[in-house]
Amino acid sequence: MPFARLATVTTPTCHIGLGLAAIGRPGYINLGRTEDLGEDRSVEALRTRTHELLDAAYAQGVRYFDAARSYGRSEEFLAGWLKARPDADDIVVGSKWGYTYTADWTTDAEQHEVKDHTLATYERQRAESAELLGDRLDLYQIHSVTPDSPALTDKELHAKLAEAAAQGTTVGFSTSGPAQADAIRAALAVTVDGEPLFRTVQSTYNALETSAGPALAEAHDAGLTVIVKEAMANGRLAGAHAPDALQAVAAEASLGCDAVALALVLRRPWAGVVLSGAATLGQLASNLHAAVVDLDDDQLDRLAALAEDPEAYWERRSRLPWH
Repeated sequence: MPFARLATVTTPTCHIGLGLAAIGRPGYINLGRTEDLGEDRSVEALRTRTHELLDAAYAQGVRYFDAARSYGRSEEFLAGWLKARPDADDIVVGSKWGYTYTADWTTDAEQHEVKDHTLATYERQRAESAELLGDRLDLYQIHSVTPDSPALTDKELHAKLAEAAAQGTTVGFSTSGPAQADAIRAALAVTVDGEPLFRTVQSTYNALETSAGPALAEAHDAGLTVIVKEAMANGRLAGAHAPDALQAVAAEASLGCDAVALALVLRRPWAGVVLSGAATLGQLASNLHAAVVDLDDDQLDRLAALAEDPEAYWERRSRLPWH
């Protein structure tokens, strides 16, 4: 498995990955994007920003980079960086299929992405990803599986995914929504010729949304690599947006709320990689301090009290505007 490469990396940041959702397209639901990106969100401006962040992340020990077909030009930006950095041969590259980007490089589109987990979409997007990333693509994930996703029951799709796995691509899935735990457990039961199909799972888990935790522990115990996304709840756990309890713990640690929020997730024994969604070099530097944050029992108890009802969490997330 490609994630075995991380075991040979000795930097404290090797279990922090860089996700490109916020910088591969001009519009996204993260809070504070106007301050982060400014007015110039042209293709070239975001390409330059992405390459600068990839350079800085790699220099500081990050070895997993995460894109998706629906993250605007994230695969294109990552592919260009990889071509310019042939020495970066110790990283793991992941992408996702199942959503199509439809915003046409605008922030005010009526619809920014369209979900479709059919075999036809997989075959189209697999070819698109392969054209850009070629043999640098280590991990290909179904994007945002929910319990009702046809990707969980489509045997023809499963056979195609197993064929890709046999050719060396690790096959995984990501989850979204208040029923993440149900989707994870359903995916763990998917087999092809008696063998489990999926080798990784990427789910939302943070101080506010902890409901997937037990299922992620089960996935880890079953041998899957667990990748955590949205560890800062789309900016709700960063800076002035952070709850008072998190701000207090961060002040005690003399670090940013973001570092503490990421550190909380890194403590989970089942967390293989925790994604930073940094959009600026300053955010990345602050995020990477998470690798050395030490939280005591009292601080952990105060942070545990922040957990919300998953239905309420996801309903609020659905109302975040695309900036």
